[in-house]
Amino acid sequence: MNHPWLAHYPAGVPHSVEPEQYRSLAELIEESLRRHSKRPVSVCMEQWMSYGELNEHSSSVGAWLQARGLAPGARVAIMLPNVPQFLVAMAAVVRAGFTVVNVNPLYTARELEHQLKDSGAEAIIILENFVTTLQEVIDHTAVQHVVVASMGDLLGFWYGRWISFAVRHLAKMVPAYKLPVEGPRGARTIASFRQVLDDGSRLALKPSGSNLDSTAFLQYTGGTTGLSKGAVLTHRNIVAAILQAEAWFRPALAKVGDPRETNSVAALPLYHIFALTLSLLSIRWGAYMTLIPNPRDVPKLVETLKRRPFHILPAVNTLFNALLQNPAFRQLDFSPLALSQAGGMAASEGTARQWLAVTGCPMIEGWGMSETCAIGTNNPVINREFSGTIGLPLPGIRIAIKDDEGQDVPIGSAGEICIAGPNVMTGYYKQPDETRAAFTADGFMRTGDIGVMDERGYTRIVDRKKDMILVSGFNVFPNELENVISLCPGVLECAAVGVRDDKQGEAIKAFVVRSDASLTEEDVARYCHDNLTGYKRPKYIEFRDELPKTNVGKILRRALRDS
Repeated sequence: MNHPWLAHYPAGVPHSVEPEQYRSLAELIEESLRRHSKRPVSVCMEQWMSYGELNEHSSSVGAWLQARGLAPGARVAIMLPNVPQFLVAMAAVVRAGFTVVNVNPLYTARELEHQLKDSGAEAIIILENFVTTLQEVIDHTAVQHVVVASMGDLLGFWYGRWISFAVRHLAKMVPAYKLPVEGPRGARTIASFRQVLDDGSRLALKPSGSNLDSTAFLQYTGGTTGLSKGAVLTHRNIVAAILQAEAWFRPALAKVGDPRETNSVAALPLYHIFALTLSLLSIRWGAYMTLIPNPRDVPKLVETLKRRPFHILPAVNTLFNALLQNPAFRQLDFSPLALSQAGGMAASEGTARQWLAVTGCPMIEGWGMSETCAIGTNNPVINREFSGTIGLPLPGIRIAIKDDEGQDVPIGSAGEICIAGPNVMTGYYKQPDETRAAFTADGFMRTGDIGVMDERGYTRIVDRKKDMILVSGFNVFPNELENVISLCPGVLECAAVGVRDDKQGEAIKAFVVRSDASLTEEDVARYCHDNLTGYKRPKYIEFRDELPKTNVGKILRRALRDS
């Protein structure tokens, strides 16, 4: 197979990576924790955590989990925002030999129940703000051990206590909860994060026993059947993605010098594959992250950025746009900024031009999926202009443009973008049919994106084969929305499509046929609010007498999008 992109790699970027230099992701993490023990790994609300502290805390949590008798590879859910506890929990689960199941903290009870049941998670580490959601569904899951964290647990003794008090009693962001102690499988363990740190500190963390073929993460992504699927990401997948990103970003870091001095801004949620992979890259370097628990508070985010030089800013197009609209952001010192990495959704040329004018640092657009550890293609980081493409395949990755039969199409012709490489998932968890359908006979994973590759190896996305809606970088599948909305009293049938939105890329529009003429838009919106995470809720609701369909009764979503 011809690999035209290799001739266009920046100087010094290797053509492949070697994940086999590590026995597991756990070894990569532990090596960094030992080597950089005195250096900072994160700062959150001006409270610092060192690699030594991350080593100590994650060892304690990991040992505590092992003492619960979980089998190797057992699934442990993490339902936390961007706070230091996330890094501790993630490192603990990996080091202990278990599998991380990342959970969006804003999930509704329905969404949380599905993910916990589907993954078979036996333990969960969760922020107290979201425990009432867990309380609704825990008896329908296999969760036997619950670790409840508070916002201030790792923010210093006095400041941390104040933050936890303020969140609970002043902001009133922690609804009263009472988790059932007895469950279908007997008595549950329910402990506070601080208690787990204390109890675990008296235990020894046993070697994980994981290897490169062990499962490290179940990263859930939208399902075309209406339910999300767990992409099985092995230690090899994650290690490869870290090394691929490191190799590709190396030319940009020449501006920083020592990569250990790099400050990466973690404003995107760490449970999302984009931010997760970049956080692990930061750990690989021995660098530090600025953790942003609430990036929606743009003024506070800008105040945080103002405090110290920042070198890497990963963001989706909507966040870049929101920052540009803030007058205080334009007054920051951008001279240290080495990389503005755009991903998660299509980058807009208008935003890219404005970003370069304000910061002097070009937006570099890339493309990837949960199934590929966020890594796929990226524009060279030395670019100074917006290309409008998703760039070149990263080291060790092969991109092929194929037709419906899985055959390569000629250069310059449109077809489905397919990907192969050491970072590509092994399949969907306990879904053999979905896994078989996801791969071609020659081992490429079908992405559902339609693209065109030019003679240099640059790919441009021209359409999406699937009906997936991309809202601010999050995949939303119409089937899931339609399954939920159809259960709303008074709804006969419905369809959901994506429509262009300048702020979030796409917005959701729901078309509804009523069985009850008294049903209102407010009724449907309220039902969606109760049953769908914020980014999955329709922005527009339109009632129709009927929906366009094929002669076999399939709803024509494209006709609705074009109407």
